[in-house]
Amino acid sequence: MPEALPSIDFTTLILSLSQTALLHLGEAPSPDGETPAANIQLARQTIDLLGVLQEKTKGNLDGDEERLLDQVLYDLRLRFVEISKAAEKKE
Repeated sequence: MPEALPSIDFTTLILSLSQTALLHLGEAPSPDGETPAANIQLARQTIDLLGVLQEKTKGNLDGDEERLLDQVLYDLRLRFVEISKAAEKKE
């Protein structure tokens, strides 16, 4: 019997986009278990999309949703800077 999918809500959306950004940063395995090389442009696009959601939902989220989005963006932006700097040093 197939596994039931989680309910779709704002938290699921944020966590899904966060996982996608981590995948593009080379920080998370893909569904096949392989960790792909970092794709900085795709990671930046996904992080920017989360930033747009933060801006457009300001004042409309409950406390837990707002904290989650703030923390996810903080973490992803920090990782993005670290990985971008490391990639520049390799070039």
